[in-house]
Amino acid sequence: MLICGVICEYNPFHNGHKRQFDRIRQQFGPDTAIVCLMSGNYVQRGMPAIFDKSSRARAAVACGADLVLELPIPFALSSAEGFAAGGVSLLSPFCDILSFGSESGDPEKIRSTAQALLDSAFPEALRRRLDTGISFPAARQQALSDMGADTSLLSSPNDILAVEYTKAILRSGSSMEIFPITRNGSYHDSTPDPDAPSATSVRLLMESGGDYAPFLPEAAFSCFRNAPVHTLQAGERAVLARLRTLSDREFEALPFGSEGLWRKLMHSVRKEASLASIAESTKSKRYTRTRIDRCILCAFLGITREDLAHPQVYSRVLALNDRGRKVLNRARKALFLPNAGERTDHPYAALENRAGALYGLFAQGAAEPPDLEARRRVFCFSDAESN
Repeated sequence: MLICGVICEYNPFHNGHKRQFDRIRQQFGPDTAIVCLMSGNYVQRGMPAIFDKSSRARAAVACGADLVLELPIPFALSSAEGFAAGGVSLLSPFCDILSFGSESGDPEKIRSTAQALLDSAFPEALRRRLDTGISFPAARQQALSDMGADTSLLSSPNDILAVEYTKAILRSGSSMEIFPITRNGSYHDSTPDPDAPSATSVRLLMESGGDYAPFLPEAAFSCFRNAPVHTLQAGERAVLARLRTLSDREFEALPFGSEGLWRKLMHSVRKEASLASIAESTKSKRYTRTRIDRCILCAFLGITREDLAHPQVYSRVLALNDRGRKVLNRARKALFLPNAGERTDHPYAALENRAGALYGLFAQGAAEPPDLEARRRVFCFSDAESN
């Protein structure tokens, strides 16, 4: 059985994601198993997911995925490089293909850019550019240009991730093949396109109570229809309360806080009244807004630099169908996959439980009870129920 992996967030699952599943099976055959490694209740840009991980995983399987595993939170809240490397490390032992969206859709160009980033000359070229005080994304692009490499893929978000996925595959020696799928439309559009809606535009509709049904497969809409919406704004005071009690030492231990960012963030927290003003006061040419947002969320969740420095082969099963059960047997040979509700002393378990208990504070309206996450179970579909 051919297995295709997808590293994803599904924040939320929309028509473009369903189209990816269709393309995978058109290319590799209808019996191809699709395994989604999905961010849990928090996503890479440093925000709570719009819907809880169980609802999003259920939507993915209802729309054609066979197995949804959770991307551990230290990977989910990492940089693009860490997000991609973590996902590849978990999927490559049992997946044959990795599929992802890409503005270019050009596998050779993606591969050559990834190889350039792995060139032995790149670290020194990057250091020289970083020393000028510019942000990491800008320094990376200029360093590649200094080396005479093509930089055209490093200005579009999906292409950037595509390059990072491929770089992780090359660096690890994985045998996974890549299958990029051209993604049309803008990643940050605030108005949804019926054929290729951006997740940003769909979330805006969800947050405001608008009609988002036309931009989702019917099966996904059914999973989300009654699910509580979660936003950073709803939990802002809870985050501020945590930030205002952090000690100097706790700020210093934060991930992504090197090169003086933690100190700048600490000073902003101690003088600003809102998360927006804290981020704006901390932001500079060197520190991107996304990096600051991830740093703030890690502070709230109690995630330290040490937590991110020691990746673990660990995941949780969120949803599956009959074919997914067969894939799961293969995955268990490569990953530590505790059963639903199973208590474990794995290093990520306490972090996972704490993050789950805090997620309910981001619910619009009334806060959710802290044990709600622990009461959720794996969604199991029969082949008759899933598409």
